[in-house]
Amino acid sequence: PSIYGNQSFDEYLITLREEFTEMIIEYYQSNIEGEIINKIHDVGFTYDSILINAGGYTHTSVAISDAIASVKSTCIEIHVSQPASREAYRHISLMTGKCKGSISGFGLDSYRLGLISVRN
Repeated sequence: PSIYGNQSFDEYLITLREEFTEMIIEYYQSNIEGEIINKIHDVGFTYDSILINAGGYTHTSVAISDAIASVKSTCIEIHVSQPASREAYRHISLMTGKCKGSISGFGLDSYRLGLISVRN
C-alpha cells in the first residue's frame, strides 16, 4: 500500500470509464509474459492506443519490448510508482524507447494521464 495505494485497479477503472465516456477502455491483465505479448499482437493493429504497465517485465522483457515495436498502435508506458526512485534495477526500462511516452509516479492517476495523452 505504501507504494501502490489501497484502491484496486478494478475500482479505479470504473472512475476512468465514467470520465472518458468517449473512449472504449478495455482492460487486460496477465502475469504471463507470453500472454501479454499475444494481447499486444491481437490489438496492436486495431486499437488506437495501448497503455501498458508491464510491471517487473519492464526491466527484463526484450520480447514485450519487441512486441510493442512491432505494432501500429501508439503505446504509452505506465507505472503507478516512480521506478527511478526505487531499486537500481528498476531504473532501466526496455520498453521506453519503443513507446511514444512514459508516465510514472502518479499512482493510479498515471493511467488517467495516459488516457489524456492519447485523447486527441
